[in-house]
Amino acid sequence: MNGLRWRPAPPWHLGAVDGTDRPRLLQLWEAAVRATHHFLAEEDIQFYRRMLAEQYFDLVRLSCLRDEQGHIQGFAGTAEDRLEMLFVDPAQHGRGLGKALLRHAIERDGVRLVDVNEQNPTALAFYLAQGFERIGRSPLDGADKPYPLLHLRLNRP
Repeated sequence: MNGLRWRPAPPWHLGAVDGTDRPRLLQLWEAAVRATHHFLAEEDIQFYRRMLAEQYFDLVRLSCLRDEQGHIQGFAGTAEDRLEMLFVDPAQHGRGLGKALLRHAIERDGVRLVDVNEQNPTALAFYLAQGFERIGRSPLDGADKPYPLLHLRLNRP
């Protein structure tokens, strides 16, 4: 095969999100945050969970990846040219779902910017490996909490 490896089609598909999916999105978000955002205090996790449910989901265009049974395994939210959220079920980390969601957001929604928590070096490494570059830093997050954000921009069209 001339050095090319055959890979089966991924066992998931991109899809839209509707109102009935919100409980799963919150469940997945919380599992992903607990697995990757060890710097957050419990009260902050509860605060952000409430904000997602009450406000943030309504401010973004959501898309998701579903497995063969239709269960959501990851989701992304975009607004204008910004990726506002990208979360994958921790049991699915390392399987390319985050890359697929990001690629979809770049191609479909024109995403060029993303903020990442400074205390989340794994997420930073992910975005840098996907072609983003650091362009700035803020000492507080969008909710004025003391979780510094690194501002990233896609460094290729």
